[in-house]
This record gives sequence, structure tokens and C-alpha cells, in this order.
Amino acid sequence: MSQTHFGFKTVDEQEKAGRVKGVFDSVASKYDVMNDLMSMGLHRAWKAYTVAVANLKEGDRVLDIAGGTGDLARAFARKVGASGQVVHTDINEAMLRTGRDRLLDEGVALPTTICDAEQLPFRSGSFDLVSVAFGLRNMTHKELALAEMSRVLRDGGRLLVLEFSKVAAPLQKPYDWYSFKILPQLGQWVAGDGESYRYLAESIRMHPDQATLKAMMKSAGFGHVDVHNLTGGVVALHVGIKC
Repeated sequence: MSQTHFGFKTVDEQEKAGRVKGVFDSVASKYDVMNDLMSMGLHRAWKAYTVAVANLKEGDRVLDIAGGTGDLARAFARKVGASGQVVHTDINEAMLRTGRDRLLDEGVALPTTICDAEQLPFRSGSFDLVSVAFGLRNMTHKELALAEMSRVLRDGGRLLVLEFSKVAAPLQKPYDWYSFKILPQLGQWVAGDGESYRYLAESIRMHPDQATLKAMMKSAGFGHVDVHNLTGGVVALHVGIKC
């Protein structure tokens, strides 16, 4: 049986999805609060930058993968207007339900569906833009997921991948200290789950760096890929154009 990584652990491929589900089932109710605490509010700026780069117009069709609690979906919906469409998806029911309820509370009703990014249930060429924020690193077969994202985009459509990445060398030691000493403690105090946040820190270290992800996107059918490093490379926004 093939194996993959779950944080720093090696597990059977079939086991990883269940373990990741357990993490996000555990943290869903405190996800937004923890995002603010973990990033000191910077996640809002990273997402706002992503929305600006998306440069959506009225009538555009958008697929938000691993959309979680709906931050990007909400912002995209404002841009595409009534003539456009934003499809809000996640593989994790607890996260998707939290996001759907939050959007409905704000008067935003979007098509919402559970789906696996490695097997997207949409026609080829259906979307002008696909986004995935802080979700790609949790996927078992990233190459398959990227190929599926390319498939559902129209020619000339764009993929935006916002994800934790490799920080600049001067930041490495303090970033590691924060990730492995402070972050699990925050998770324990606020969400009652330090181990899930230790996994999140580990999963960042196992995720492909900026150059590797750029090459993976090119192999998946994106003819041009730009990389925007944010906050010293703590996060990177990869923008791919389907050729």
C-alpha cells in the first residue's frame, strides 16, 4: 500500500484523509478565532491581496476549493455580482457547514457542496477562476488536484493558490520557535486541541516550496505561473494561467 505524510508522520495514503478530517472536525468551530490569533490578523491581508489579484468582473464564474468558513467566497461573490456565480466547496463537512451558516447569517447564499479536489464534480472548462486557500497542503495527491483544477478552468482561466510556504532564511529560527512552541499552546488554550495545531505546523514544513509548487502547476497545464511572496515567504500566492 502506498504511503504519504501526515505532518512529520508517515501513514498509508488511505489513512491520511481520515486523519485530516479529524483535524478539521476538531478545529472547525474555533477556526476563524484561531486564524486571527495564529497570524496576528495577517490572514485577512493575505486574503484581501488574493481578492485584488483575482481581479474578478461581473458575471465571472468562480470555484472556491477548500473554502472552509467562506472568507474568499464572500469577497468573490461581491465582485461577480448577481450575474456571476461562486461555488463554495470543501471536503470537510464540519468546515463547510460552519462556512455556509456564517455566509447565510450575512445574507449571502451560494451554491455549497462537499467535494474532493482530486475528483471535482464539474464539467471541463466551467470556471473563469479557481481558488484554493490554505487547503492544498492537506491534499494527498496534489498533482491530481492541480490537474483537476486545470481541467475545470476555461482556456485562459486562472488558478490562485494561497498557501503557507518557505520563509526567508533570516526568519526561519523565530518562525520555527513560534510554530512548534507557541502555536500548539494557543491551539490547546483556545480550541482545546494542541495536537491538531502541531499537525498544521508540521504540514507546512512538508508542503512544496515556492519553486517546486510553481513547477507542479506548470506540469498540470498552467503555461504561466507567477509567485507572490507575502510576509517574507510565510505565505505565497501562486497565480497560474491555463494555456
